[in-house]
Amino acid sequence: MNTTAKVVGLYLGSFNPIHKGHLSIARQVLKTAGLHEVWFVISPQSPFKSVAALLDDDYRYEMVRLAIKNNPRLRACNIEFGLPQPSYTINTLKALKEKYPETEFCIIIGSDNLDAFDKWKNYEDIIGQYRLLVYPRAGSDGGRFRHHPSVTWIEAPLLDISSTAVRAAVNQGQDVSKLLPAMVLRYINKMGFYK
Repeated sequence: MNTTAKVVGLYLGSFNPIHKGHLSIARQVLKTAGLHEVWFVISPQSPFKSVAALLDDDYRYEMVRLAIKNNPRLRACNIEFGLPQPSYTINTLKALKEKYPETEFCIIIGSDNLDAFDKWKNYEDIIGQYRLLVYPRAGSDGGRFRHHPSVTWIEAPLLDISSTAVRAAVNQGQDVSKLLPAMVLRYINKMGFYK
């Protein structure tokens, strides 16, 4: 590890919408993994997810921006908006390295993603060159990569919140104020998202 480099954790996802679980994990990783910043990298399209329920990129970017407004060590990153679709992490890493050559990047993922890490495009290159900061998810132990030297486990609370559940709750008119940052909830209500 380059001790003079800025160390940034990349939290990649569709953030459709960003919720308190995402923020809790980002803060925990900041606190325990020696990072300077965490960047929320908003993906226009994951190769593993359907694009049907996805809000427009700019709306999701705005929700992330609102959610992290008061924390200068959290940042919204839209680099994937200009990359070919679907969004492959290896392409994102190359683009970020070109743009920020002095920055050391790590990847923040849940143990469920680590379970299936060999399905990622060029996963050997990723795990060979980058640290993976892994937080626990219920029902998953990281599979064959759990003891890999590039994997660092992060002590984080097991949070039972998903963007899918948040969207369904909003659609059914349920109270989601405990799940979403207040500014994000206001924006969703104002725009009529997920109804």
